[in-house]
Amino acid sequence: MKQRKQTIYNFEVVFENNGQGYTVTVPKLPGLVTEGNNLKEAKEMAKDAIRCYLEALLKDKMLKSAKKKGTVNVSI
Repeated sequence: MKQRKQTIYNFEVVFENNGQGYTVTVPKLPGLVTEGNNLKEAKEMAKDAIRCYLEALLKDKMLKSAKKKGTVNVSI
C-alpha cells in the first residue's frame, strides 16, 4: 500500500477569554473563528477548525490542479 504524504502545519492561535469561555482566531487564516467553553475545549475546537479550513483549501487547489491527495496534521 502506498503511503500518503503527511504535512505538519503550525499556526499562531489566539485564545481570548470572553467571560463565558474562549474565542479562538488564527491570524494567518482569515475568517477562521471558533470558541470553546474552556481552554481545553477551545484548543480542540481550534484544531478541528484549522484542519477543516486547510482541507478545504487543499481540496480546492487539488480540484484546480489535479494534484495528489495529502494528509493534514495540525499541532496545537
